[in-house]
Amino acid sequence: MNTKRKRKENRKKQITVLGSGSWGTTLAILLNDKGYDVTLWEKFPNLAEAIRRDHENIRFLPGISIPWSITVTSDLNNALKDSKYIVFVTPSHTIRKVARHAASQVNYNKNAIIIDAAKGLENKTLCRMSTVLNQELPQDKKLITCLLGPSHAEEVSRKMPTSVVVAGLNQSILGKIQNLFMTANFRVYTNTDLIGVEFGVALKNTIAIAAGICDGLGYGDNTKAALITRGLAEIKRLACKLGARKETFSGLSGVGDLIATCMSRHSRNRYVGEQIGKGKSLKSILDDMVMVAEGVKTTKAAVSLASKKGIELPIAEQVYSVLFHRKNPEKAIMDLMLRKAKKEMY
Repeated sequence: MNTKRKRKENRKKQITVLGSGSWGTTLAILLNDKGYDVTLWEKFPNLAEAIRRDHENIRFLPGISIPWSITVTSDLNNALKDSKYIVFVTPSHTIRKVARHAASQVNYNKNAIIIDAAKGLENKTLCRMSTVLNQELPQDKKLITCLLGPSHAEEVSRKMPTSVVVAGLNQSILGKIQNLFMTANFRVYTNTDLIGVEFGVALKNTIAIAAGICDGLGYGDNTKAALITRGLAEIKRLACKLGARKETFSGLSGVGDLIATCMSRHSRNRYVGEQIGKGKSLKSILDDMVMVAEGVKTTKAAVSLASKKGIELPIAEQVYSVLFHRKNPEKAIMDLMLRKAKKEMY
């Protein structure tokens, strides 16, 4: 037996990461570095082969070496075989399709723990990602969790100190996942408010687009501070109506992720807004992007969900008008500023 194969077989329990974007690749490397047997699934065979050949994800995470001990494959059944933990890191609009295809293989291991690391809401159903997975997979809902929070792949892959939260309904399972991912540079907290955590990280992308619009228009810190603060109030208002706990939004998946996404040069959603603020069309911006800006689709879902629940989301509604009805961004900001005076509610 050659040395590489022997060392591979001596590694700890198997983990499958579904999705080889920047975040999926980063999590695969993190888990591999902890000594786990990691398989990274990439949908397209040519891209999977390129990652295997180059030991680098040049398309999504350039400059970061991918260890030989990570198995990279485009065969979904082989990727899932014997997995103890399955991490979904596909774009939110594809997660149902991937889960549906994975269900038959997962069915052989109904005790596998499912971890969602994608942020968003499904447009058609308005479902959170954990709900989508629960609908498509045979697992008990207590085995479905989410690993979310302020965590740019560009920084985590370079071992910059980062803190996130794992959310789910079973505290003992949350403890297992906490231990699974925790490193000296990647701190994991637990939270049983699955609804609040998921809504916080999804809806903040809409506010990040608004923040980017302000950047593109040349506005300053005052504008950004007001936007983040009132954006958080909107997120909390809708999420709490749907069963979230208010205190969750003071944490990593609330104000933490909101700050990171609204302020960072790595934020795809902030970038989309910035380009719109500079006068570019949404179509041209998205056509030029390699990665997915989840906030575009999430904005549709958020506005639709708020309408059904009778919740007012002034910022999200203006972002929706700018994205999908080509409203002038400066007019959208002015309409927010000239709303009826009222007491601050948070």
